[in-house]
Amino acid sequence: MADINLLPWREARRQRQRQYFLIGSVATVVAAVLAVWIWGSVVKAQISDQTMRNEYLSKHIRMLDQELSEIRDLQRKRNQLIERMRVIQSLQGHRPVIVRLMDQLVRTVPDGVFYTSLETRSQVVAIQGIAESNNHVSRLMRQLDASDWLESSRLDAVQAAPDYGDHAMTFKLTVNLQFPAQDEALSL
Repeated sequence: MADINLLPWREARRQRQRQYFLIGSVATVVAAVLAVWIWGSVVKAQISDQTMRNEYLSKHIRMLDQELSEIRDLQRKRNQLIERMRVIQSLQGHRPVIVRLMDQLVRTVPDGVFYTSLETRSQVVAIQGIAESNNHVSRLMRQLDASDWLESSRLDAVQAAPDYGDHAMTFKLTVNLQFPAQDEALSL
């Protein structure tokens, strides 16, 4: 029989398997290191992109905040202008009122009554004057109440005024100012 030695063949096979194993291990380690490096690069790129997006958004948020503050400032100025316009319109709208009030006071004053002072506060007119008698004051109050622009006359004080005559007296009264309907106001 022939003498066949199978040991070197098995040894060579083991040697090759070790080489394949080492090559596979080294390839696996290299592949793992390469995969970790690629994964790290991708994550760094994503973080960098996200940081750039965040900076972009932060920049635009600052710009929008600045624009919002300008808008708020403009709205505040607008509201102030609107309020001023309302005041001016109110004053312009009530300009004829004082003229009509004076006209009504002149129309309602009877003979023998003289006004010494007039004062208006809101919708109340305070009148001080001199009358020749109590009847003249009563007649004044009736005529004030009959007016379209005046109502609810109230006598506050009556005193004798001997400086102006035997029966003369000073008086203080208040009357409320009322605005008639728009059509009536225009016809006066």
